[in-house]
Amino acid sequence: MTTATPLHSPSRAYPSLRAAWIPLAALCLAFFVEMVDNTLLSIALPTIGRDLGSGTTSLQWVTGAYSLTFGGLLLTAGSLADRLGRRRVLLVGLAAFGALSLCAVLITTAGELIALRALLGIAAAAMAPITNSLVFRLFDDKALRMRAMTVMIVVGMSGFVLGPLLGGTALAHVGWEWLLIVNAPIAALAILGVRFGVPADRPEDLTDDRLDLPGAALSVAAIGLGCYALTSGVDHGWLSAITLASAAGAVAAALAFVRHERRSAAPMLDLKLFSNGTVRGATIAQTGTSIAMASVMFGLILHFQYAYGWSPVRAGLANLPIIVTMLVATPLSEWLARRFGHRVACLVGAACLAGALAGLAWGVDHGYAAIAVCMVLMTVGLRTVMTICAVALVEAMPANRTSIGTALNDTAQEVGSSLGTAVVGTLIAALVTTQLPAGTWSNGLVASFFHGERITYGVLAVVVGLIAAGGALSLTDSHTTEEAPAEEAS
Repeated sequence: MTTATPLHSPSRAYPSLRAAWIPLAALCLAFFVEMVDNTLLSIALPTIGRDLGSGTTSLQWVTGAYSLTFGGLLLTAGSLADRLGRRRVLLVGLAAFGALSLCAVLITTAGELIALRALLGIAAAAMAPITNSLVFRLFDDKALRMRAMTVMIVVGMSGFVLGPLLGGTALAHVGWEWLLIVNAPIAALAILGVRFGVPADRPEDLTDDRLDLPGAALSVAAIGLGCYALTSGVDHGWLSAITLASAAGAVAAALAFVRHERRSAAPMLDLKLFSNGTVRGATIAQTGTSIAMASVMFGLILHFQYAYGWSPVRAGLANLPIIVTMLVATPLSEWLARRFGHRVACLVGAACLAGALAGLAWGVDHGYAAIAVCMVLMTVGLRTVMTICAVALVEAMPANRTSIGTALNDTAQEVGSSLGTAVVGTLIAALVTTQLPAGTWSNGLVASFFHGERITYGVLAVVVGLIAAGGALSLTDSHTTEEAPAEEAS
């Protein structure tokens, strides 16, 4: 991780959001496409499973491969941008993302799709930590910067939660491959807007610190081997050589990562930051929220389309409680923070997450209404913890590292998404079946699936509750509800 260098006044500052609509729209498109791709393909998992003959464990990697490489390389991509130029790295990431998306037409096996998703995650990682920092380059006025950032956050969050709905609607008319192909023209538009609307980097704004490539490789290896160990346990047995080797490799890579980061002169992640209780707690709690969200979205997509036999469109519409609550719960989360402080508000959010997952353990075989109520409760918890932890991380950072807090926040979310998808996919595969049959399910298989879901969500209620609450206890009683603008580049 490099120490951020202060940004000087941009060579082109805009007097208003309207004047900057071209570059702002381009940055929003870049942020939207990287966030929507997190969830867009999830609605098509059953269709992909039938077309490519994929089992549960393969489908979890279709989702998890993207989150794995995306989350594992976010900090490295930020460091790369600090050295080579933020606009330049973003343009390369957008071009790679668009070109790789076109490769969807060549996919014939689940393995090829998983590899493509991993590559898309790498390209997205080159975009995510840069889009936010470039927003600040468009404006000198702090109020305009914050308004622009608010637009970015709303667009990005909308992309994440609207992914299943957009994907389900598209699947009614086109093949699942088009859910990836559509990224190409969006990326092309974003490239044009960034190229002609965002000022280029100046040499004095960049850093000469070397990149921590070994740290990046070790972090991805640790997470990847850990997730693969779960998959291998179902496919090959928990005491098989490949499963034990994967687990041992994950532990070894994690230990090597910690050792390397402590000794590196320019670490990807300065572990000393975690001596601050707020940084440590917010990161842990944020990981817990993403485990909850990724596991529920992955599990319910299978639930609606397989157990209920719903179409992709109907399954996408079934996510409306999450979408609506995510957009309207912000005042509630801010009120909790102002009234009770970060620690108590985050504990309330953690209780909502655990309660919602426990409710799902009961509600999966009691109809959609029960599930919808749990989705609302879960999203209130998500919005509360996510908002408070994002603010707390930035607030706790040294003055010259506020943007590092944002990168760390994003990394925690993506690591949680990888773990959540891996855990729910593994548990369902172990408790139900590794190969979900196409067509109408028998009553016996539906009952078995519900039983597997009950155990899965019950386990997750305990795990997420402990992680989120444990992180919340390390937060302060701060009543801040707005992120301070990062004056430095990420």
